[in-house]
Amino acid sequence: MADGMTRTAERVKSWAAAARRLTLDAVFPPVCPITDEPVAAPGQVSPAAWASLGFVDEPWCVRCGAPFPFSPGGDTECAACVARPPSFDRARAALVYDEASKKLILALKHGARTDAVATMAGWLARLGADGLARADALLPVPLHPSRLRQRRFNQSTLIARALAASAGVPADADVLFRRRRTGSQEGRSARGRARNVAGAFAVRPAARDRVEGKTLILVD
Repeated sequence: MADGMTRTAERVKSWAAAARRLTLDAVFPPVCPITDEPVAAPGQVSPAAWASLGFVDEPWCVRCGAPFPFSPGGDTECAACVARPPSFDRARAALVYDEASKKLILALKHGARTDAVATMAGWLARLGADGLARADALLPVPLHPSRLRQRRFNQSTLIARALAASAGVPADADVLFRRRRTGSQEGRSARGRARNVAGAFAVRPAARDRVEGKTLILVD
């Protein structure tokens, strides 16, 4: 009897959620976060936007994930990683950063297009499957409190939580904090970006036991 009531309650919740979604779609039809064209569901990208996105796929540098123009064979690192080995084991990006992907990212960060979060998390889950299988936790890169108040959400935290739900890896947004507010990374060289954020992040003292000896994935 109890099981039947639980299943009925779950069905009612599902119907209610679907009804709310239909109502919202009727009042605010979902549109592509890149082209503003109508799409079937919130967070989807239109066919034209999809064709414009440069998805990163193998062959790539086994360390930093930079795509190779051809397969060098085996687990090969790019020249930059060989010359100056990064402090991380692996890095993966879903998209090449260009005008199309920039529109998508800025729509989330500055346009509050949080409906795109689930789509982005799905792309990252596919590209980062090897790392997710070994990870103990996902750590979103924190915003400075003043930036968080201004934006009202941390896009990295939203993506990390969506990724956690699909990958089965816990997301912990309370491990890292931002010591100081930094300027925009827009228009800076790689070296300038590194200088801009140098010393800006730290692990909370109370959270050190949650990161020591663990395999962690930063989500940015």
